[in-house]
Amino acid sequence: MASACISQTETRPRGRLVINADDWGRDLNTTDRTLECYVSGTISSVSGMVFMEDSERAAQIAREHGIDAGLHLNFTTPFTARNCPPDIAQHQQRISRCLLRYRFAQAVFYPMLTRSFACVVAAQIKEFQRLYGTALERVDGHHHMHLCANVLLGRLLPKGTIVRRNFSFERGEKSWVNRYYRQAVDRFLARRHCLTDFFFSLTPLEPRARLQRIFSLSRRFSVEVETHPLNPEEYRFLGSGMRRKRCRF
Repeated sequence: MASACISQTETRPRGRLVINADDWGRDLNTTDRTLECYVSGTISSVSGMVFMEDSERAAQIAREHGIDAGLHLNFTTPFTARNCPPDIAQHQQRISRCLLRYRFAQAVFYPMLTRSFACVVAAQIKEFQRLYGTALERVDGHHHMHLCANVLLGRLLPKGTIVRRNFSFERGEKSWVNRYYRQAVDRFLARRHCLTDFFFSLTPLEPRARLQRIFSLSRRFSVEVETHPLNPEEYRFLGSGMRRKRCRF
């Protein structure tokens, strides 16, 4: 498996760089661009969306090419696949209205949505396992909503799975309140799940020294970098800049 994680019992971290492409299966263009990057060797894994228009084809491609795929849990972008159960789509719509209402909505627990969250998470896990023919080992979230309060406090993610942590920031990049909240969430996650040591976004691409610092961390730690090949800037970089660096995973 391409994804590296550090469990609670490990004391010596393993150096590992994971370049993960999100939104696999969202639509035809996203899947095709991501596949180009995978074939060229500039991404190492993908996060697949289910109940989307290209989910079926993307899963078939992943199985054929042996692509490491995790679940990209989706609460905020409407399901577009014809086979999505109407009740699951309705539950997701209720969740989406709350999570997109204001900036910090994901930090709030919504008792009236407990059943909706449970149904939507369970349905996506079941569909992922059907499409990919394998047990779920890795989970992250569209717009990082897998870290919302209802998912965490409801313990809706299977114990022992690899779960994407919060973004890693250096001192001074965010307020101490922001960093403290993220650290608290990560500590809570680590009680039941495996986490990488660090997690970053591929962008911003400038200054290049930023990426060099991130990549250098992977010599001693497990580092995940999130990318979206549909983004033209990231797609160009993955198609040329990464190959020039001859990155290895």
